[in-house]
Amino acid sequence: MARKDDLIVGLDIGTTKICAIVAERKENGIDVVGIGTHPSKGLRKGVVVDIDSTVDSIKRAVEEAELMADCEISTVYAGIAGGHIDGLNSHGVVAVKDREVSENDVRRVIDAAKAVAIPMDREVIHVIPQEFIIDDQDGIREPLGMSGVRLEAQIHIVTAAVTSAQNIVKCANKAGLNVVDIVLEPLASAEAVLASDERDLGVCLIDIGGGTTDIAVFSEGSIKHTSVLSLGGYHITNDIAVGLRTPFDEAERIKKRFGVASARYLGSDDVLTVPSVGGRRPREVSRKILCEIIEPRIDEILSLARQELVRAGLEDKTPSGVVLTGGASALTGVTDLAEEIFESPVRQGQPTHVGGLRDVVRSPMYATGVGLVLFGHSCSDRHQSRFRIRDDSIFRRVKQRMRDWFYGEFE
Repeated sequence: MARKDDLIVGLDIGTTKICAIVAERKENGIDVVGIGTHPSKGLRKGVVVDIDSTVDSIKRAVEEAELMADCEISTVYAGIAGGHIDGLNSHGVVAVKDREVSENDVRRVIDAAKAVAIPMDREVIHVIPQEFIIDDQDGIREPLGMSGVRLEAQIHIVTAAVTSAQNIVKCANKAGLNVVDIVLEPLASAEAVLASDERDLGVCLIDIGGGTTDIAVFSEGSIKHTSVLSLGGYHITNDIAVGLRTPFDEAERIKKRFGVASARYLGSDDVLTVPSVGGRRPREVSRKILCEIIEPRIDEILSLARQELVRAGLEDKTPSGVVLTGGASALTGVTDLAEEIFESPVRQGQPTHVGGLRDVVRSPMYATGVGLVLFGHSCSDRHQSRFRIRDDSIFRRVKQRMRDWFYGEFE
């Protein structure tokens, strides 16, 4: 059994599945040693709507991972997504003390940059430095020790609804787990599937999950934009269930086994046996009809992602193209359809940078889980969070914010 200090656990709390991935620290990286998955019943569009069902699903996924890894899991890095996620860029300026940039100067400039008005019902999840500027010299990634009199910082701030973040922590706690950190899922997926040269040149990551489609744009090695669409693989399955009048579980099975993003990718017009609802007899349905149900929804998801890229003014900032990941991206023909919509190169992103059970996790559906583990590993290496600077736990900050509000109302 591996020592508890050597283990890192990523917990992907998704709309359609809960996935726990256990990795062990090695000298040259990390090895995946355990995987546990279980259908998720308590979330809708990435947000917890039933705590008891979510807790039960987490317990089952964690138990499966513990059995495979032969360990006990007590702490996890949890992912967060949903339509409530919002990202914005900010800028801060400070004077450099002693004419040499110190850690205190970096801390002060980031504090100045993140001093933006945030509504009472929102919580800062990440504060991500994009670049530093010293005396009009831009493009600096590590300013420590450099000489100058004026230090500026460009940062990206990610916020989430306080209640949604609280409920994720609460579900993990009720399942007997401590949450080390909450990580935005597209940032975690980027850790697992993106290459460093793609980040430098400019790339758009689109993670098509069960209930949400997460978008992250990287350029010049740093994050430029994040957003979440409340559409995903669940909606494709629901379209199949309604269109073919079949139970939801059967629609999911049919999607995974026979689903194609467009009818033009069919080799032949096969006939499927589709179970009916209410005890009625199964029916024979053309596979072409199935594809005609799937294609409009895939087209809608990718078109909305393209519109988000245009709205953010980053359409010309991604010469590396688009990387698709997430369970729904495994459908045949999705990358070709995406190339037509984005008019740029598109590839499917699969988790890399890990050893151990790498062949098992080499699937888009495990991108977020593997990314959470890689995030945890990078944090332990640097003794700080890679994507943000935060001193207090989420509960302490929420408690303090509510206390300030309460006494402000009744003074």
